[in-house]
Amino acid sequence: MSAKSIGIPDGTEVRIPLGKLKKSPKNARRTPHSEAAIEALAASIAVKGILQNLVVEPEVDGEGAATGFFCVTIGEGRRLAQLLRVKRKEIKKNELIRCVIDTANDPHEISLDENVTRENMHPADEFEAFRKLADERGLGVEEIAARFGVTAHVVRQRLRLGAVSPKLVQLYRDGDLTLEQLMAFAITDDHARQEAVYERLPFDPDASTIRRLLTETHVPATDRRARFVGLEAYTEAGGTVLRDLFTEDRGGYLEDVSLLDLLATARLDREADTLRAAEGWKWTEAHLDFPHAHGMRRVYPHPVELSAEDQAALQAVQTEFDRLTEQHQSAEELPDDVDARFGELEAEIERLEAKQQAYDATDVARGGAFVVLNHDGTVRVERGFIRPEDEKPESEAGPEGGAEAREEEGRDGEEGAPDGEDGEESSDEEDEDQKLSDALVRDLTAHRTLGLRLNLSEQPDVAIVAVTHALAAQIFYLGANAHVVGIQPVRTDLAAHADGIEDTPAGKTWSDRHGNWARQVPRDVAGLWGFVAELDHDSRMALFAHCVALTVNAVKLPFDRRPRALAAARRLAEAVALDMTAYWRPTVRSYLGRVTKANILEAVREGVGGEAAERLTALKKADMAQAAEQLLAATGWLPTLLRMAVSQGQADAQSEAESSKFRPEAAE
Repeated sequence: MSAKSIGIPDGTEVRIPLGKLKKSPKNARRTPHSEAAIEALAASIAVKGILQNLVVEPEVDGEGAATGFFCVTIGEGRRLAQLLRVKRKEIKKNELIRCVIDTANDPHEISLDENVTRENMHPADEFEAFRKLADERGLGVEEIAARFGVTAHVVRQRLRLGAVSPKLVQLYRDGDLTLEQLMAFAITDDHARQEAVYERLPFDPDASTIRRLLTETHVPATDRRARFVGLEAYTEAGGTVLRDLFTEDRGGYLEDVSLLDLLATARLDREADTLRAAEGWKWTEAHLDFPHAHGMRRVYPHPVELSAEDQAALQAVQTEFDRLTEQHQSAEELPDDVDARFGELEAEIERLEAKQQAYDATDVARGGAFVVLNHDGTVRVERGFIRPEDEKPESEAGPEGGAEAREEEGRDGEEGAPDGEDGEESSDEEDEDQKLSDALVRDLTAHRTLGLRLNLSEQPDVAIVAVTHALAAQIFYLGANAHVVGIQPVRTDLAAHADGIEDTPAGKTWSDRHGNWARQVPRDVAGLWGFVAELDHDSRMALFAHCVALTVNAVKLPFDRRPRALAAARRLAEAVALDMTAYWRPTVRSYLGRVTKANILEAVREGVGGEAAERLTALKKADMAQAAEQLLAATGWLPTLLRMAVSQGQADAQSEAESSKFRPEAAE
């Protein structure tokens, strides 16, 4: 039907009520417009009006007569946007829409032409245009978002991309940088830094490499110092946070590391001052990391009797705890008030039981504690360290003061004499030695040593006592040369090889076990032999095993040349049935965040299955590591280094192969 048949010349611009417009059945677009696209069009029209006329043709019935409605050939999205505005009561349904009548062209062809013969704006042009709106017209993020029907986050992303170095944007225009790479550069608006990092990049780097290089001098918000100080306190002190608008940055990156360290140290200092005032230690020191090379002797608390009042309180809360446990033992889920009460009772029991262990008042008066920052951002307190200069309390003037000092030295036993023997028997033997020449003393004691060796070699039970005594004397008593058996424990500080190992459940279990023995052994090393000898067999063997275990070193270092020792470590693992799933699990921090994506996928493939690994392949490394941690949590998966030792035959063959190259004949 021609335009003339309805009295309107073809190509005429007319205003038609919105309610008289329909979707054309001849429109080439079959896939509906997205809700986001309609939202954006509605926002744009609300601010700027309809910038392009709709193209329509009159609708006719089966007999060719005009129905009074018009089918939209071009501009269906704009029609839907206006209907959305009607729904929101922004305009009325009879709003006049500017249209052009077209009956000369084929409706299907021109609707196809509208969508095909056009070229989208280059994304870089879009980024810079958004930036211009903000810089030149002063439009805020929310206002720009409203005018274009997008979220404020999208506007921030485009503004950030528009702020990337023009040099890098041009590389993106030319196809030398991908959009993902450009997004990685947008983590900072420092053009000089962006360009400097670009010059350092390897060939075709992934986005994660660019982000890592741009943030290598910053601290992630997940860092223990940031968690301890808090982002609010850091920013209030003038610190700035770098945010990545294109990835999950878990809080961003703190740019002022010096300020962060200053704030963390200041807060630790306050914690140390509070501890010293509350507990009475002579000194407290705050450190970000535990000072393993402190060179001090450590004392431990000893059991003490609770006061009658505390004992009664402990009995009361324990009784209530047991009663509640019995009442709710079959409940699948505890009521909130009962669960809260259990928490209160557990805290009170822990507080009262802690009072059953106390440091000697003299140790507190001359000792101190380290206040350090845990790897999870919490405060850790390590108590009971005695500085070398504080080992002997200063004597008060007069005979009584000297007597008190000598009594204190006698109680400690560790510094009272150079060889650690201040007992009565030692004194009697020294008196006897003074009557004989040095040569004769050496001669006689050599014969006595030979006799000891002969007899001891026939009495393995006593040999265990002697070895346990020698190990314990050197492990628990600093500087006390009190052992007769020439066995020296060599201890390796594992914290120097595995950051945070002391904070793991296994590390805390070992610390508790060591502290338990330290509290049991006599304060005076002169009483150690009697203590070891009087232990029952099981307890003595437990102390012996603990002391021996402290000397185990199966750490493999770069360029390590201990093949036989490491083979022995594998045999030891077999002998003790070592199962590392009890002590270690794969987390982002312990493993997954420190290996390649291929290693992560291999771990998931082994621990969960190929299908699970396949689902992770498209993820970025940080997201992949997080997802893998959750998938592997209950699987018991271990990396090869931590798996159960190989069979004895395999170990023998491997040990033989490794050690043969160190034999003289192998070098010929």
